[in-house]
Amino acid sequence: MSYTVTTGATSVDCGPDQPLLDAFLRSGVWMPNSCNQGTCGTCKIKVRSGSVDHRDSPENTLSSDERSAGFALACQATPCSDTRIDPPIAEELTSTHVLHDFVATVSEVRDIAADTRRVLLTLDEPLTFSAGQYVDVTVPKTSTKRQYSLANPPTEPKLLELHVRRQPGGVASEWLFGSIEVGDRVDMTGPYGDFTFDEESTGPMALLGGGTGLAPLKGIVRHALAQNPDREILLYHGVRTCADVYDADFFREVESRHSGFRYVTCVSRENGGDREGYVTDAFVEDVASAKEFTGYICGSERFVEASVKSFKRRRMSPRRIRREKFTAAK
Repeated sequence: MSYTVTTGATSVDCGPDQPLLDAFLRSGVWMPNSCNQGTCGTCKIKVRSGSVDHRDSPENTLSSDERSAGFALACQATPCSDTRIDPPIAEELTSTHVLHDFVATVSEVRDIAADTRRVLLTLDEPLTFSAGQYVDVTVPKTSTKRQYSLANPPTEPKLLELHVRRQPGGVASEWLFGSIEVGDRVDMTGPYGDFTFDEESTGPMALLGGGTGLAPLKGIVRHALAQNPDREILLYHGVRTCADVYDADFFREVESRHSGFRYVTCVSRENGGDREGYVTDAFVEDVASAKEFTGYICGSERFVEASVKSFKRRRMSPRRIRREKFTAAK
């Protein structure tokens, strides 16, 4: 049995235990989405007719008053009847890639910084995605899923690169920093997320990443330079200690081949790196005006909020600021 879920002139089939967002993305219909676990609120929708089960929607993301007013989180809510929802705001309409379930083979696991690993996964079939998106990874022998950004560009559709930070006591960390082996088969779903490279922009770019927030920025930088090798691009990577810096040799080599690209490491808790302190301060010191820039930010909620303020201080247009907040796993 399935229900019909309609937005605007578009209708999709949705199973009774299937989140509305999942049904739309699997049909190639874009809906706003980011964390896919009910914590960010990006996918909040207005239900105009029909009814939904809110399941595990957190109260702090979707209040009881909002539920009573007909709002729901598309990544959590499942239909209880045929349902109609308001379409996304016109200015937000964008293209999407069809959501797929697939299996990947672990082809490399390598320590690249303190408590940070690079995991490479080979796919049986190519995955179509946009630079900056992420995938859901199911921890083997469990039902636990974790989200990891893709550090490779879409021109590499069969070899996915993930940057993983150890979380003490975490189910995923126990696998990724313990029992994982080359040759393991891993269930995955993707691509997800609206944090993507702006294909329409042509001017300079500034990218600020905190910790493994560097991952999607790496994919975006590689994709942007492949399209325009002379583009002005500033990449700032913020970490706490020098031991947390990774992929520096890779980006230094990119600098040597692209005169418009600049890579800056910022270490906040000890001496070292290209700059001491925070990436937000370094950007403000280096750029007098970001009026013509497009900005990309990825990291913790606090990091993202501070970075947005820095971009705005240098007059970057809010509509040109793209951001991805890391949210705590449920």
